[in-house]
Amino acid sequence: MMKDIATPVRTKAILEKYGFSFKKSLGQNFLIDLNILNRIVDFAELTVNSGAIEIGPGIGALTEQLAKRAKKVVAFEIDQRLLPILKETLEPYPHVKVIHEDVLKANVNQVITEEFGEDQDLMVVANLPYYVTTPIIMKLLTDQLPIRGIVCMLQKEVADRIAAAPGTKDYGSLSIAIQYYTEAKTVMIVPKTVFIPQPNIDSAVIRLTKRPEPAVKVTDEEFFFTVVRASFAQRRKTIFNNLSSHFAQTIEKKNIEKALHAAGIDPKRRGETLSIEEFGRLSDELVSHLDVNKAKRI
Repeated sequence: MMKDIATPVRTKAILEKYGFSFKKSLGQNFLIDLNILNRIVDFAELTVNSGAIEIGPGIGALTEQLAKRAKKVVAFEIDQRLLPILKETLEPYPHVKVIHEDVLKANVNQVITEEFGEDQDLMVVANLPYYVTTPIIMKLLTDQLPIRGIVCMLQKEVADRIAAAPGTKDYGSLSIAIQYYTEAKTVMIVPKTVFIPQPNIDSAVIRLTKRPEPAVKVTDEEFFFTVVRASFAQRRKTIFNNLSSHFAQTIEKKNIEKALHAAGIDPKRRGETLSIEEFGRLSDELVSHLDVNKAKRI
């Protein structure tokens, strides 16, 4: 019986055998705590018929635990130096496939079609490289993948922002962008001591459960996100001032005020106090006042 990868002794032995050195530019921090890995997999609620997609498998510590519970695992790894290591460490698991590709450039929907059965229960489970956490999560959500959700480890500060509620200091456009597609919950805090090398910050595991429909129904999704970003442009400013600055060329101030009142929002409020539903109403009111011809020229 092979020993688990995720122990300090086995991890160090594997790294030494291959003369592997960590690349800071790739945000490589490998987990060496089996209990935490098992809890991450627990949060994904996989069955023997589930499929799992992993991003950045490293030397295969999390991949191995996923392979013990899922029907099939597909892992995207960008670092070519890890491919021979993964070939060895994951040899006992023929139902694991490693794809050497940057997930941000990959056609993940096509990979899912080719690698997983139709209507298979699918979860993304990953210890994400911290420098690209947000772009990866946003890509997975906006690509409209047929997944049940995402369980991922990321820096605690980003997890706090993703799961934040209106009226809190962490609540912002990222909270809304992700909560639009999912229900977000931080399920575990992870100390820096369980990684090789140790990062400078604490981490958290967040569970994103995909909503059957977006949190709000809006006339124009792209415009909705524009309104959200504009509302947080300067946090100390009122929503009226932020929107007036952003739409100076395309919506008259009096129409911004009209739209706010029609949506039931006091123009003196700040963006961080608005719920996602309020942003939805506001976006639909504002879009009716948008000077489309001017907007196209900007």
